[in-house]
Amino acid sequence: MRCSSCNFDNAAGKKFCIRCGVAFGVRCPKCGTENPPEASFCGDCGAGLVVTARTEAEEHAHNIIVDRQAAEGERRHLTVLFCDLVGSTEIASHLDPEEWREIVAGYHRAAAQAIERFGGHVAQYLGDGVMVYFGWPEAHDNDAERAARAGLAILDAISKLHEHLTRPKLAARIGIDSGAVVVGAGAGKEADVFGDAPNVAARVQTAAAPDTVLITADTHRLVSGLFVVEDRGCRGSRASNGRSNFTG
Repeated sequence: MRCSSCNFDNAAGKKFCIRCGVAFGVRCPKCGTENPPEASFCGDCGAGLVVTARTEAEEHAHNIIVDRQAAEGERRHLTVLFCDLVGSTEIASHLDPEEWREIVAGYHRAAAQAIERFGGHVAQYLGDGVMVYFGWPEAHDNDAERAARAGLAILDAISKLHEHLTRPKLAARIGIDSGAVVVGAGAGKEADVFGDAPNVAARVQTAAAPDTVLITADTHRLVSGLFVVEDRGCRGSRASNGRSNFTG
């Protein structure tokens, strides 16, 4: 059972997180049913639930744990998606800077909505490039699948932007890689990811054809059978949901 507060993976059946002490559920004072912590009413009898906040001491202890995790680093399995527009320098040279800013802002909004829908975390906007983490800060059992579906959704969202643009026609390339990383404190205030996955995803993106999602073998092993892919040899596999056997 993963703690929603500190993200520690506890053993099944526990009522409190063994790392930060946060309760996993709220017991109904009327019927005794254990409800999820976000519940405001009991799911069995409908009685109102009172959720108590952590004490100052508990909050302080939690903050210490989070700070220690950032300082020491936390090992995670991460899937990284990198998306970049094709030929953006050439497109921008023919547009007024303000017009180009509005186009890029619309593309970023469309991409962010697709990423949020599949539980991804936008780590960086690099010009018209976007780096996304699936597996941090929130981890799921199917982060690689979520990343692949988000990549396809981003391409679909960009195609819909054309309905509102007379010019230019935007195209994007997306690269995805999965692997072990360490998330910890870097030079800045935000947590940094140390590992090959972000760099590999960025390199794979450059090898992708316009309007395609290119995934590495490490990612493909995690999504095998969920998507129709086309083998691209050492560069990776191109994912498609045209005949996906996954319903969702």
